[in-house]
Amino acid sequence: MADDSIENTGGDNSQPLSVTELSAALKRHVESGFGHVRLRGELSRVTFPASGHMYCSLKDEGAKIDAVMWKGSVQRLAFRPEEGLEVIATGKITTFPGKSTYQIVIERMEIAGEGALLALLAKTKARLEAEGLFSPERKHPLPFLPRVIGVVTSPTGAVIRDILHRLADRFPSHVLVWPVLVQGQGSAAQVAAAVRGFSALAPGGAVPRPDLVIVARGGGSIEDLWAFNEEVVVRAIAECTIPVISAVGHETDTTLADFAADWRAPTPTAAAERAVPVREELLAQLAELALRQRRAAVRPVTLGRERLAVRVQRLPKPEVLLASYIQRLDDHGERLRRGLAERAGAARTRLQDSAGRLSLPLLRGRIERAGERLASARLVPSLVLRRIAESRLAVDGLARMAEQLSPARVLARGYAIVRDGQGKPLMTAAAARAADALEIEFSDGRLATGGPGAGAPARSSARVARPVRPVPPAPEPTPAQGKLL
Repeated sequence: MADDSIENTGGDNSQPLSVTELSAALKRHVESGFGHVRLRGELSRVTFPASGHMYCSLKDEGAKIDAVMWKGSVQRLAFRPEEGLEVIATGKITTFPGKSTYQIVIERMEIAGEGALLALLAKTKARLEAEGLFSPERKHPLPFLPRVIGVVTSPTGAVIRDILHRLADRFPSHVLVWPVLVQGQGSAAQVAAAVRGFSALAPGGAVPRPDLVIVARGGGSIEDLWAFNEEVVVRAIAECTIPVISAVGHETDTTLADFAADWRAPTPTAAAERAVPVREELLAQLAELALRQRRAAVRPVTLGRERLAVRVQRLPKPEVLLASYIQRLDDHGERLRRGLAERAGAARTRLQDSAGRLSLPLLRGRIERAGERLASARLVPSLVLRRIAESRLAVDGLARMAEQLSPARVLARGYAIVRDGQGKPLMTAAAARAADALEIEFSDGRLATGGPGAGAPARSSARVARPVRPVPPAPEPTPAQGKLL
């Protein structure tokens, strides 16, 4: 009976809930009871998985709550959440049945207080500076006179008007404006994309590549200028291959973009003044340099003319310089005339003496004496015939050798000579294949092939061997004879 009374107690017949049903009921109760809340706390255990969401915890001195921020909300953040940063988060309280915990789904997040922003700024600056992004060695020199200037700023603010007005006053230039948001959600991404876009332009393309880029924004609070402290903007400026001038805020405002840029301007107007020189001052300077150049070119000529005039005055008269040479020339002319007359007279005397020795009786006597000497000389015919026989033997030997080496003999043994259309002998098969026409010579004639009339016999040009000339018998030796003369 005792057992029956226990089983039949009140409530024992109620339907049991599953764990999932209880978790769902708690989730509905929590979400309907709190709705949207704003929490202030310190971030801890901040993680960014590959999905792009952010998981973290918000804590203070006495409690901690888990938090999650979906990818779309993370992309709209104006800063990157980090460990230990104090923030104000706005979202909905909900539960996570998988761990039986409650959490906040953050929709918006902002940094709590200016002190926290400054601390985050100092931390980010130290980290980027350690990477060398602010190193002076990596900065580019600014061009003296850029032809094209790219400006990254808001197209509707006063900054772009001030820059264009100052450029027009100093030196009118070609200006390309890349419109971006300079404050609020997504402004940092737009500024970084604009800087990278200018840097990616190819020289000589449809859009001219700037020689200088100005990143500008007017003054404001640290929250207003926070987009220019974002790491994405700093890295874009540091990686830009075009010199960059940072003109963000007023003189007292400092952002991380100022440290990464190649030159920091205190104001946007100062950036325009630094970008280009004053045209009128350049024209005046060029005029002064041109005047100095003309003076420098004329001065040596003037000095040379003065020195030449002084030296000309010191030179003697031309008549005085040439007097001795004129006198010497007259003396030599007179001596030449007398010398020619004397040589002509001496030659005339020698000619008269030679004419006396060349008389006709003397010449006849010399001819008669020469005839007597010739008659007294005995000429033996055998001496002349021997020389002739020896020469004939040498000639016959050469004839026999020429006959043995004659191409006709080679052709008679079955060989042939191949020539091209111009009659030039071909030595190789490659040369024969390259020829337009071929002519083959045999011992009894020629054949043309490979061209018009191929196969028709050419005119006969077989050579007929000359009969060998009989060698005359050697003359009988004659007794030696003495010299004729």
